[in-house]
Amino acid sequence: MRHATKIVAVVGALALLAVGCGKPADTKASTSGGKKLTACMVLDTGGVDDHSFNQSSWAGMQEANKANSNIKISYVASNSQNDYEPNLTNETNKGCDTVIAVGGLMGTAVAKVAKANPDQQYAEIDAGSSGDNVYGLQYNTAQGGFLGGYLAAAMTKTGKVATFGGLNIPPVTIYMDGFWEGVQYYNKQKGKKVQVLGWDENKQKAGTFANSFTDQNKGKQISQAFIQQGADIIFPVAGGTGLGAGAAAQGSGGKVNVMWVDTDGCESAAQYCKYFITSVEKGLTKSVTEYVNAAADGKFPKGSYIGDLKNGGTSLAPYHNFDSKVPADVKSELDQIKADIISGKIKITSPSQPK
Repeated sequence: MRHATKIVAVVGALALLAVGCGKPADTKASTSGGKKLTACMVLDTGGVDDHSFNQSSWAGMQEANKANSNIKISYVASNSQNDYEPNLTNETNKGCDTVIAVGGLMGTAVAKVAKANPDQQYAEIDAGSSGDNVYGLQYNTAQGGFLGGYLAAAMTKTGKVATFGGLNIPPVTIYMDGFWEGVQYYNKQKGKKVQVLGWDENKQKAGTFANSFTDQNKGKQISQAFIQQGADIIFPVAGGTGLGAGAAAQGSGGKVNVMWVDTDGCESAAQYCKYFITSVEKGLTKSVTEYVNAAADGKFPKGSYIGDLKNGGTSLAPYHNFDSKVPADVKSELDQIKADIISGKIKITSPSQPK
């Protein structure tokens, strides 16, 4: 919710292919010859093990390093938003070849530091390019969220589902918009009246937000309130705060389930896997790996990348424990909806979509 030589080129391409297929990079492809690249990451608050965007972004750096030993990686954590600019400046000054900022909240700081250092390369996750030396990594997770909303509407037993965010910012509300739209589409197709608690795309200034990406207790309180209102599926878009939804589901005695975001929750928050129907993934790891591999090849990307259903920038994770519980016809419908979104037959209307 809330950062060359021919040998290197070949290795980078192999790593890109492996990641694009969803497979671990081949450690046998590692090399120690050629030009070295130092890639440094500035994390948002929540730490490197936030079970969400920080963790996934750092995993992309690790994949690149695993495939190419010439790529040296490091990260620095941000304890608050006041750390953004100092961290970016310090990483620039220590000689990093590229500095990658995690999170759209760093937008102002990245633009300022990048302008002051025009010869330095930067990348920012969840924001568009803010200069010739800043590569933007954005994700149209409204598309993946749409699939999640449709699935939630198909799986609810109470006719009520819910979502809440960490902060009311586009990288968060884009998920919530997609989820809301997916429920509305299900209702239209099936003649149902499944309700969404916590968000209405038509009321962008309203909604339920924890105002934190780290407060698990707040996430649990919000989720318990939704449960009291009758929701039996909860979609938290709140980083580590979302773990509170898992705790609330656990305390419900099996009556409530969750959909995770950013990562496959059964891998990043495995303690609550039995309650996760699926996760709406954001292709952070894949896109960061691709960026670093390109940089290692001496070809720093320009402009902005937009991840979507077509290029794997967003997707639904496996159903894991729910694989036998999701009806075959619903799975088929989701496949068709995905194809219709990619073709443009289904139009996503979220105002937070990157352009």
